[in-house]
Amino acid sequence: MATNGGIIGKSNKTSFGKCTVTTKTSSGDITLQTGTRFIDTIVVAGAGGGGDDGGGGGGAGGTRTISLSTTGSAITTVVGGGGAGGNSPGPGVKGINSSIAVDGTTYTSTGGGGGGGDGVNPAGPSGAGAGQPGGSGGGRRISVSFPGGTGNAGGFDPVEGFAGAAVTPTSGPNYLGSGGGGASAASTNSIGGAGTNFSPDFPGIPNSGVYGGGGGGGDGPGTPPGTNPRAGGIGGGGTGGRGGGSNGGAGTTNTGGGGGGGGQSGTAGGAGGSGIVVVKELNKASGVWSIQSQMAAKSQGTWPGVSTAVGFLVIAGGAAGGVSGGSGGGGAGGYRTSFGTSGGGGGAESVLSLFKGVHPVTIGAGGASAPGGGGCASGNSGNNSIFSSITSTGGGFGGGGNVGGGAGGSGGGADCGAGGAATSNQGYAGGSSNSPGNYGGGGGGAGSVGVSYSSGSTSGAGGNGLASTITGSSVTRGGGGGAATYNGTAGTGGPGGGGNGYRQSPVAAGSGGTVNTGGGGGGSNQPATYAGGSGIIITRVPGSITASVAPGTNSIATLPGPAGGCKVATFTVTGTLTIS
Repeated sequence: MATNGGIIGKSNKTSFGKCTVTTKTSSGDITLQTGTRFIDTIVVAGAGGGGDDGGGGGGAGGTRTISLSTTGSAITTVVGGGGAGGNSPGPGVKGINSSIAVDGTTYTSTGGGGGGGDGVNPAGPSGAGAGQPGGSGGGRRISVSFPGGTGNAGGFDPVEGFAGAAVTPTSGPNYLGSGGGGASAASTNSIGGAGTNFSPDFPGIPNSGVYGGGGGGGDGPGTPPGTNPRAGGIGGGGTGGRGGGSNGGAGTTNTGGGGGGGGQSGTAGGAGGSGIVVVKELNKASGVWSIQSQMAAKSQGTWPGVSTAVGFLVIAGGAAGGVSGGSGGGGAGGYRTSFGTSGGGGGAESVLSLFKGVHPVTIGAGGASAPGGGGCASGNSGNNSIFSSITSTGGGFGGGGNVGGGAGGSGGGADCGAGGAATSNQGYAGGSSNSPGNYGGGGGGAGSVGVSYSSGSTSGAGGNGLASTITGSSVTRGGGGGAATYNGTAGTGGPGGGGNGYRQSPVAAGSGGTVNTGGGGGGSNQPATYAGGSGIIITRVPGSITASVAPGTNSIATLPGPAGGCKVATFTVTGTLTIS
């Protein structure tokens, strides 16, 4: 007899999980609903601790998303703890694995590697200072001879994490421990690698749903006053300690964020953050269904709905410029769109297919203005903007105090050395400079690279932004910040909200990035940096769809022909898009 309402043909494969999300912050079992047959899971391991005494940042816990079928039996989870920070002396300790067991099969994520530190390190290939391998690898201690730890220790495809850095300044006033690797990216300097945002697909989970940030590396002993400790990666990475007496910050609990490396002069590394396991019980139906079965499922609220095509423009927050005589401009926020050209020369992305319901929208703040403290400092990087499965990366900081530009959606300009790298299909790299304290490189823009300085009397201009007509009018956003100068001509901000650089002698003020453009801030030589511009998200749905936005600061409008009555929602602050 047929099991699908008397219709002979394909068998039905159904899961009526009502998209219920269960979070485990400690080990234990999960009892599934009666009708659940398919699940999506996040398994994040405990992160590695940061190394001591100018130590490397701890690697993030291995981070995996796995789609599984199930008979409906109870699921067993193990949530791994974070590794201890290195202390008097010692490298960071590797994090503990997390796992989920479904119908007799166990799926594991690997603990993050500890950051390199002082003392004896049996897990490191080159002594105590080497970063340890793990789900994501730990960063190395301050010394060019030590490697960073490798990631994806479990050998998974797709990978569970990335490597810790082995390349940071190794001498001079700003030499640093390396950052630990993150769930989404390797560390390439002293900043922890970025984690992954799961909130669009797993709404309401702890810590904003961003997991697996690498720990920041610890500062060396000669870091100038006012220089910020090295940042942990988004997703719970701990901050690296300042040289001369500051311990590394701990990774955030239940994020798998790596611990920060301790500053040099006998300070301890921060502990790694514990892991987390999340299970989402899916609504899913395939096969041949009778009308009665469909109606019964709809009445229970379990029948999958019809999706809506949603176009988008998602721009992240731009970065602040640096502080010094020739500081670099901040990089523009990452620029992703389904309507025209994406940043970095990328094409239009596919529109999103979203079901009825409430969809979170996160607007990335611009890199905040930070005091130079009477010395030199790099700026703050911008923050990510997020809509559904689309994440645009915050702009990379402008370098200050003989530091290159930071990596980001678009890279920051350098005070000295290379400009920051950009994220593929989101923006362009920052400009370089060979004249520290005098002329800097411009921050990268969505539409072109930041201008480098090599000779002459003019600092680098910010890279160009990109124009979009998603609202029915052409508006340019995502310009890079111009670089500062001591007594030459400061770099101008790139079209699209990039701020101008500052000139010290005679004084000519610069500016921050323009709000809601993702523009980078100009380089400064004032007591504080010029902030980056906040990001923006714009969505576009067919006119037949009912949609609303919250809070009231955001807006929605219906376009006249020939746009066909499309509804365009503009988000200038974090909120929600409701499709009904």
